[in-house]
Amino acid sequence: MTVQSYAAEVEQIILPAVRDLGDGFQVRRALPSMHRRMVGPFIFLDSFGPVAFQAGEGLDTRPHPHIGLATLTYLIDGEILHRDSEGYVQPIRPGEVNVMTAGRGIVHSERSSDTTRASGETVFGFQSWVALPTDQEETSPGFQHANAGELPKMEGEGINLRLIAGSLHGRTAPTRTYSDLFNADVSMNDGARLRIDAEHVERAVYVISGEIEVAGQTGSFGKDRLVVFKPGAEIVLRAVGAARLMLLGGEPLPEKRFIYWNFVSSRRERIEQAAQDWRDRQFPGVPGETEFIPLPDTPPFRLK
Repeated sequence: MTVQSYAAEVEQIILPAVRDLGDGFQVRRALPSMHRRMVGPFIFLDSFGPVAFQAGEGLDTRPHPHIGLATLTYLIDGEILHRDSEGYVQPIRPGEVNVMTAGRGIVHSERSSDTTRASGETVFGFQSWVALPTDQEETSPGFQHANAGELPKMEGEGINLRLIAGSLHGRTAPTRTYSDLFNADVSMNDGARLRIDAEHVERAVYVISGEIEVAGQTGSFGKDRLVVFKPGAEIVLRAVGAARLMLLGGEPLPEKRFIYWNFVSSRRERIEQAAQDWRDRQFPGVPGETEFIPLPDTPPFRLK
């Protein structure tokens, strides 16, 4: 569901679609939505969990393919073990970020480790997809992991900001990016104010917890709202009680994108080829894994 707003600062308010994957594991998908497909180069934004796994249970996302994008995975709670067809095996924990570049094609799985599966855990985090520029869509696949201590932090006046990717307020994260963007995790004390400069064309904030107000906008925005701001508007956020936010945005890509399942491309025929390659098992496999997620029987659609 999307609610249009005509205030000077806010362009759209998006309420994510909720999907239950079983055992109480919910995924909230804010992008793409019916009325908003992208924010900057971000074409996909999921908040997953929190879900509490009992001892003996765990996350098991079987191997599946991607093309034409880079994934950003960021955890607030728990641990996930990443494996991919390039041979990377990497656990990710709270405050850390995994960047997986799909490019011309990569396959990966996401699971609970043997240790966390044995003891049980709570998993809560975000995964976003960043569409690659046309000249990078067929780049070589790759992977990068950044520890929490490597990510720039900005603290003071009731604000704790960790820059996950891109550039913001004069700081740049070490995570690899392919176009102008920013992504940050922000915690705010009650009454704290955060200015989001218009250095990026498109900007949005996802409210993880608590409430925020936007200067010049009537009312407040609560948990699980994606608030998209108008380009060029002066944005100042104020926390109503303690709040935690995910900031994201950047310069929109000039070309339209097709998206089908886990594939993103500026060319429809490339999507169709990727789908056929997955049917024919032409993608590389994840070492040590034989399971896979079959291709769904739904047609590709174009992002507007």
